[in-house]
Amino acid sequence: MEKKKIILRFFGFLFLFIVLFLPGYSKFQELAQKNRYLEEQMRQTRISNERLKDEIKRMREDPVYVEKIARDKLRVTKKGEVIYKIVEEEKDK
Repeated sequence: MEKKKIILRFFGFLFLFIVLFLPGYSKFQELAQKNRYLEEQMRQTRISNERLKDEIKRMREDPVYVEKIARDKLRVTKKGEVIYKIVEEEKDK
């Protein structure tokens, strides 16, 4: 009879332990995962910031690079230049 009481108390304690600590542990795991995600986002943002700082520095110091960007992205031309746009003909279906 004493053995049954000990086993019953053990399982009662185990059940109480699970009921009290499992929600906290689940929340801890959720927050740990969110923390890993945010740390990765911060790392990506730092990398992006470094690239942008390098580009700013290059734009301030390299006039050839600024000209290339202006030509490629803004379609700026030098005085007297003519831009030709090549258009492919559509094939009849």
